[in-house]
Amino acid sequence: MPAKNQDLHGNVPERAEVALLLIDTINDMEFPGGEELFPHAAEVAPHIAALKQRCREVHVPALYVNDNFGRWQSDFNKLVAHVIDDNSRGRPIAEQLRPDPDQDYFVLKPKHSGFFSTILDTLLHYLGAKTLILTGFTADNCVLFTANDAYMRDLNLLIPADCVASLDPAENAHALEHMQRVLKADTRPSTAIDLKRLTSDKTPDRERHSTLPSQRGFRGR
Repeated sequence: MPAKNQDLHGNVPERAEVALLLIDTINDMEFPGGEELFPHAAEVAPHIAALKQRCREVHVPALYVNDNFGRWQSDFNKLVAHVIDDNSRGRPIAEQLRPDPDQDYFVLKPKHSGFFSTILDTLLHYLGAKTLILTGFTADNCVLFTANDAYMRDLNLLIPADCVASLDPAENAHALEHMQRVLKADTRPSTAIDLKRLTSDKTPDRERHSTLPSQRGFRGR
């Protein structure tokens, strides 16, 4: 029997087997450890911005999966305004990665994983996404928890090492190695991702993944 609603009442007009997730990139950095995280996040922000632009050119949608800062009365637009207009520590990063309300999707999360108590599952279902490109902060926390849940859902994972950051570079490298080894994620830099091939490849998922070169020795930037 066909689904009663094929397009989520018109709110998800796209069909995309690949989706780009920007995890906690709209962040005021005004928390314990934010000062230490900021320079590492600022280093990878231009790479995320460039990857997002490349994704747009091949019609890979961008999904902002963002913490709600513990404020259930907030909405995503208010969070963006707070980070940018209130001149927070995270403002320079948010300005580079400012979402487009007419093209990008938004998911607010209450905990570490982008899947926990959110609409992300439903959104990915309506998009028809089978492969996720994960970017954002931090690799050893929210990116890792989201990647774990994506892996449990049999989604293919790309987590470019130049598009994630953590407070401690050593922990960032360790998290990337863990996700590559345990979650079978491709952690090559974003510039090595062939988006045109990725979005047109009809090779079965398991076979396609088995052809990826080993990244076991890669330790990020």
